[in-house]
Amino acid sequence: MSDHRIAPVTPAPAPAPAAAPASSPTTPALPVPAHQPPYYAVVFTSLRTDETTGYDATAERMGELVQEVPGFLGEDSARTPGGLSITIAYFRDLAGIEQWRRNAEHREAKEHGRAHWYERYVIHIARVEHSHGFQRAVAEGPGR
Repeated sequence: MSDHRIAPVTPAPAPAPAAAPASSPTTPALPVPAHQPPYYAVVFTSLRTDETTGYDATAERMGELVQEVPGFLGEDSARTPGGLSITIAYFRDLAGIEQWRRNAEHREAKEHGRAHWYERYVIHIARVEHSHGFQRAVAEGPGR
């Protein structure tokens, strides 16, 4: 269990992957849809430093680059007002995760992140055994 306080979350600055529509000020962020298990979730939980130079551009580039990995299913990100960030990337198999881990540009970004952007981070890799989703139906009628 975590000792972090529960706090409202806001979308992280990285763009939404192709698996989920991009959010904008008028479009809410949408979760990655459920996929047929088994698949894998890479949970990246981090606390940033005050250094921000180049972070947004690098995050955007990594968001584009990971979409090229075979088996990448999408990612969800959120940040608490207190600075805790969580990004969950979903992959069809461990081979896709390994390909992403070994990507030279990603490795360079990780090194820079450890040196400048992150106070600390933790990565968890989990096999998803069950997945389902829900979406509220749009009500029709007067006023809608």
